[in-house]
Amino acid sequence: MYVRPFIGILALVLVGACNRQPAAASQTTAAAATPAAQPAPGAAQPAAQPAGAAQPPAAPGAQPGPETPKPVPAVLPQVLAKIGDQPVGREELEKAVKEAEARAGKTVPPTERDAVYRGLLDRVILFRLLSSEAKVRGVTVTPQEVTDRIAQIKQQFPSEAEFLKELTKRHTTMAQLQEEQQRDLLHAKTIEAEVAPRLAVTEQELDAFYKSNPDQFKEQEAVRASHILFGVAKDAAPAAKEAARTEAEGVLKRAKAGEDFAALAKQYSKDPGSAAVGGDLNFFPKGQMVPAFDAAAFALKTGEISNLIETEFGFHIIKLTDKRAGRIVPLAEVKPRLEEFLKQRKQQELVQQYLLSLKAKYRVEVLI
Repeated sequence: MYVRPFIGILALVLVGACNRQPAAASQTTAAAATPAAQPAPGAAQPAAQPAGAAQPPAAPGAQPGPETPKPVPAVLPQVLAKIGDQPVGREELEKAVKEAEARAGKTVPPTERDAVYRGLLDRVILFRLLSSEAKVRGVTVTPQEVTDRIAQIKQQFPSEAEFLKELTKRHTTMAQLQEEQQRDLLHAKTIEAEVAPRLAVTEQELDAFYKSNPDQFKEQEAVRASHILFGVAKDAAPAAKEAARTEAEGVLKRAKAGEDFAALAKQYSKDPGSAAVGGDLNFFPKGQMVPAFDAAAFALKTGEISNLIETEFGFHIIKLTDKRAGRIVPLAEVKPRLEEFLKQRKQQELVQQYLLSLKAKYRVEVLI
């Protein structure tokens, strides 16, 4: 079933301006000794990744940037919108605002009030539309599905205590969490029932995107190299630098005399990111490594070992192990990732279209 992906897309669509907190930047920091400059996305991957897979292009008709929201009255009227003949009252929005503020741990900034209030009002309306549509379609959620969903959430925390601590931080009780998850599952299953049958990506769509976006499938010339690093700080004393250079020159002679390069790297390299694998850095394109290292690596012939190369990380001995010419990655090679990207893009478009159709079907009218 697609329920879990649809919970994600539901959150993206519904929250909008309501959730302006930046996502946690969960990056794994490379070891400081690795001579890489900032790589381009996917630069070290063996096959090109469609640029859209990392930064999907806007869906047809999407706005290039957020519009300035219409001002929300300082004093809210009793009725904010209508769904057919049914009013959407001020108290519903005020409740949504209080819940959002409690979980954010702060009040809505005055500069964002219009955007947040309108986003939350839209969310209140869409929740009611999806709940009505679920009844029409006969969509239900079992207690076991809610239990399973909460178990998945708990798995994101190192312990039960940390999970409960997060609930307290967000001013949410377990009963409220269960209610929220039941609602979200109900809405996600409702969207799934409408959208999932139309998610298939055809061969024609794959071929059309591939032919229309050749630049997104270009793979730069790349080399594969191994290195042995003799680390020394940039501000190290001259004696320390000289000692590192002397050790490096001794190992360089042994490498050029034919000793096993990988074994030497495992024994002497101070790069924790590559020493354990014999110094192997895998493939990298021009510009990914620091300039001196980059220039030296691309000047070598396959199998050739460099002289000592000094960078801000210390002294390197580089061995070139392979070269790969630039190319346009064949469709057959990139097809699985391209198909997944197009499916995700189509899903976003279909969900947006479906929610707009619900607003028309149930005659939504916003009065502020």
